[in-house]
Amino acid sequence: MSGQPAEGAPDDAALDDAARRLYEAKRTRIPIRQLSLQYPEMTIEDAYAVQRRLVELEVADGRVVRGRKIGLTSRVMQRAVSITEPDYGAIFDDMFFDDGGSVPAGRFIRPRIEVELAFVLGEPLKGPGVTLFDVLRAAEYVTPALEILDARVQMSDPDTGHLRTIVDTIADNAADAGLVLGGRVVKPMDIDLRWVSALLLRNGVIEESGVAAAVLNHPANGVAWLANRLAPHGVGLEAGEVILAGSFTTPIFAEPGDSFVADYGPLGTVSITFERGEEQSR
Repeated sequence: MSGQPAEGAPDDAALDDAARRLYEAKRTRIPIRQLSLQYPEMTIEDAYAVQRRLVELEVADGRVVRGRKIGLTSRVMQRAVSITEPDYGAIFDDMFFDDGGSVPAGRFIRPRIEVELAFVLGEPLKGPGVTLFDVLRAAEYVTPALEILDARVQMSDPDTGHLRTIVDTIADNAADAGLVLGGRVVKPMDIDLRWVSALLLRNGVIEESGVAAAVLNHPANGVAWLANRLAPHGVGLEAGEVILAGSFTTPIFAEPGDSFVADYGPLGTVSITFERGEEQSR
């Protein structure tokens, strides 16, 4: 597979094939070759077309879309992948894990953890023209969250060392894999969300820290951006949906047996543990 020649821009059949391969990679936990290597002329819109096909496959298999995630919201992460706007993906009903619970061994390929705020909508939002203030009015509450990322596309090509690009990540449902909601629920107008901060501990050691203003200057800006970005496709954000507004820490790899706690100070903590596989526990 890794020796396949580049094919330029993908046509509709290639987009369908890419979605099917990504769907299978999630099931088998064997990542596919980078689409950016197979299709060097693949655009961001091509990647979102693959993602929409992937979501259709998941829904056809019985999963339900329960929300959206927004990624690459900080300037540091945007510069790292040479883009000037965030990306987004779908959250399915089987992605939710209990606060303080555990992730079954072997559920993911190479999971990573990020620290975020989640907006739970009490009213629908549909662009164009959605503003930060529209988001604050529409959100029923905001709560601390951990996002679990995974890559169904090879992060590094084994032959060339080429790193995946933004089109690989977008096509792969923005690397969305799971989330944990917890801590203290707050009304979005009750506190200044820009100054929500958190420490991320892995096995009791602080690995990352950040403040929510790193997400587009205000985490609600990410939700507004998403509503407006989806508008040309006739898609809105619905009441009851969970919207992960974007990470304000860099992602940390999770190994089997690792425990993570995000300490949000006055907003409490969110935690998750990754189970060991049989081979690690012996």
